[in-house]
Amino acid sequence: MRKSWFMMFAVLAMAAVASAETKFGTVDMVLLVRNHPNYDSNKELLSSTDKDYQKKLGVIKSEGEALQSEGKQLAEQLRNPMLADKAKADLEKKLMDIQQKLVGIEQRYRSEAMRCRQDLQDLEGRLLKTTTDDLRRRIAKFAEEKGYDIVIDQSAVPFAKGSYDVTDAVLLAMGVEPKDAKGRDESK
Repeated sequence: MRKSWFMMFAVLAMAAVASAETKFGTVDMVLLVRNHPNYDSNKELLSSTDKDYQKKLGVIKSEGEALQSEGKQLAEQLRNPMLADKAKADLEKKLMDIQQKLVGIEQRYRSEAMRCRQDLQDLEGRLLKTTTDDLRRRIAKFAEEKGYDIVIDQSAVPFAKGSYDVTDAVLLAMGVEPKDAKGRDESK
């Protein structure tokens, strides 16, 4: 029993000594991402890509609306009591064709909308990965230059003293004034 208490005490003592020698830092990755040099151009690229996709979807929607309008006109003609049976049958056939085309357009619209949404998400993911990879390299360089053993994202720990926060120093290393970065982050 005494031996196990001694072992536990020894392990705790070694952990305390090891942590005293380890230099920790935390960063606000969201703030760093939002102040990365590529952030605004990435945001513009996503916005313009989304607008392009909306134009494509608008063309398909316009096709459907034009076809619907044509169908309404044919339906109006069908209400004419003076219409001959052959003309009525021809109009009904045309209406059926329009309905089938409308179903095809609706399916094409949904398919294109899903593809556009997926492409946009993929692009956003690739851009974010590029940005975070660059930030990791910058943080690693900063940590090495300043003697930090560990720098982690603040969101990864439930609590850390403010004195561990090195976000401002990393922002400065990126060429961004911390006050401007925080003001910019709050305005979003």
